[in-house]
Amino acid sequence: MAYTLNLRPQLKHQGHGLAAAAGLAVALLGAGCTDYYQVPPGTYHGHVEAPSEPAGGTAAPTADTTITPQLEPVATPFKPIQGRANTPSPEAVLALMRQTADWQLANPDSQPKGWVAAAFYDGVMALAKIGPDQKYLNAMQAQGKLNNWEPAARIYHADDHAVTQMYLELFEIKNDPVMVQATRARFDLIYDNPQSDNLDFGRPDHDNRWSWCDALFMDPPAWARLSKVTGEPKYLDSANRRWWVTSDFLYDKDEHLYYRDSTFFNQHEPNGKNVFWSRGNGWVIAGLARMLDYLPKDYPPRAKYVKQFGEMAERIKSLQQADGLWRTGLLDPASHPQAEASGSGFFAYALAWGINQGLLDKAAYAPVVFKAWDALTQCVQPDGKIIHVQPVGAKPEGFPEGSTSPYGVGAFLLAGSEIYKLVGGK
Repeated sequence: MAYTLNLRPQLKHQGHGLAAAAGLAVALLGAGCTDYYQVPPGTYHGHVEAPSEPAGGTAAPTADTTITPQLEPVATPFKPIQGRANTPSPEAVLALMRQTADWQLANPDSQPKGWVAAAFYDGVMALAKIGPDQKYLNAMQAQGKLNNWEPAARIYHADDHAVTQMYLELFEIKNDPVMVQATRARFDLIYDNPQSDNLDFGRPDHDNRWSWCDALFMDPPAWARLSKVTGEPKYLDSANRRWWVTSDFLYDKDEHLYYRDSTFFNQHEPNGKNVFWSRGNGWVIAGLARMLDYLPKDYPPRAKYVKQFGEMAERIKSLQQADGLWRTGLLDPASHPQAEASGSGFFAYALAWGINQGLLDKAAYAPVVFKAWDALTQCVQPDGKIIHVQPVGAKPEGFPEGSTSPYGVGAFLLAGSEIYKLVGGK
């Protein structure tokens, strides 16, 4: 058991209380409590910050006031991920999907129209389509109503369009026009007032176009969905044109990976290789899958998407680590040794989807998918929280292993939805 050294005085305390607390921590370590300890922020300056006035309005304590630390149990250090290629049962996959979705629904993001939440909604919609429980579909419909079925505020920003994918998928089921009115109005405004194709990330208005690779998950699949539900080809044609502008700029045709944005063109890992961020490439290959879901079979550019999907899948397969996950820096795992669940979740989703669609060879890719899924399940805590999720960022870097985020859960649910089908779920 680990303990947090939680100092909770009623007032600011100056003096020897911090030293006493430190001494208690040493004593606990000496007694065999060898797990980690946390002291609240601010205590390292010789005092503990607390409200300016205690309950009842009594005077502030002096330097001789005694602080009684409270010991609270916290999670023990997380076990290393074990690399196994077990084939799960459909029932086990669905049960874990429900558990993790329930945890995230109970712990919602503070920005319900933002991309962080939107990636989770994509996963919940995938769960709703395979599970018999209507509560997940109902939860998304309720969320859409709370959002007034609107995109987030920034007109051109791809991140602020991501939430519309959930609205559009609900419209396909419910056929309620109010679900897509705001999305169509926004996309019409963008279509009628296009931006330039200059994707230099140094431009002050770079986020008005798909100048970073994450955007290929956030926005193009929404345009493809709107094209399908309205019967208007202009939305798909616009998305297709802009996809390949971004691809021509950020896709490395030798490495078969995407740079996150133009600022990474001349950056290198400690081992000298180029910097290719795991989650960034996870966004892209998942975006490819979500585009291909809505591209008509006879759409002429479809073959280009299939080709790029196959190239990326082969490269990503080769970069899987022994524990079944991928590292934040794909080409320098030694410099980025932490397990990471969000990029890995998107990779598992895309590869499983590719098998299910007949685009990837099952014999070659199923072991990769099952190994990844087994590792991802080890990131699920007993309460359903998913850990090992790199926080919001743009590059390979370290992070607390207990970190979580809704997009990590969304990636897990998307992966689970395809693995469920792969192992015979109906």
